[in-house]
Amino acid sequence: MTDWMQGAGAILSALAAGDSWMLSEALRHPVTWPLGLVVMLVGAALLLTVYRLVPLVEKYLEPTIMVVSYLAIGGIIFVEVFRRFVMEQQAAWSTTLPPFLFLIMTWFGCSYNVKLRTHLAFAEFRNMMGRGGQMACLMFDAVLWIGFAWVVMVTAARVTANSAANFQIMLGTDNTMQWWFLISVPLAFTTLVARVLENMGEDIAAYRAEAPTLVRQAVIGGD
Repeated sequence: MTDWMQGAGAILSALAAGDSWMLSEALRHPVTWPLGLVVMLVGAALLLTVYRLVPLVEKYLEPTIMVVSYLAIGGIIFVEVFRRFVMEQQAAWSTTLPPFLFLIMTWFGCSYNVKLRTHLAFAEFRNMMGRGGQMACLMFDAVLWIGFAWVVMVTAARVTANSAANFQIMLGTDNTMQWWFLISVPLAFTTLVARVLENMGEDIAAYRAEAPTLVRQAVIGGD
């Protein structure tokens, strides 16, 4: 227990000092796993509170990030292809920035589809179950998502800290750090967990209200 407390203290000290090297070393301690779970759940709960207080954020957060990222990717590719073949010029970062933007779009898109329940749906199969079976499946989905997000949260935090500690610069740029983009992964999965908690609240409320079915038909791209 003392060792774990020291490990947690080292992580917090590195964060307070803003020392990426110390943080990268501290995150190797096993205490990173339980601490990461607590941070993820607390962050998700705070975000869920924001959703309830500001409905516009709840409705448009992920779609806005996805659309902006997608338009930025499309714009960069269009402009740089034109410049390359017409003007015989090309920005060095034009082939390295889009993959990072795609990373952001993908994981926030995953969070959005958890909200829409288009992941792990199996609606046709689950509609044949009773209310108890449906509730068990929905809670199992939530546990799977939280477990998956927990693994990604911790490992992505380690990769991000390591990138910052080694001053990894995006290829084709002089001072754009890779960790500025990599940190979007733990943030996106915290957002995903907030959606999971949001769905859990809706499912529990529907179960207590004795709704005839708890499984809703998922529509990709629906709202």
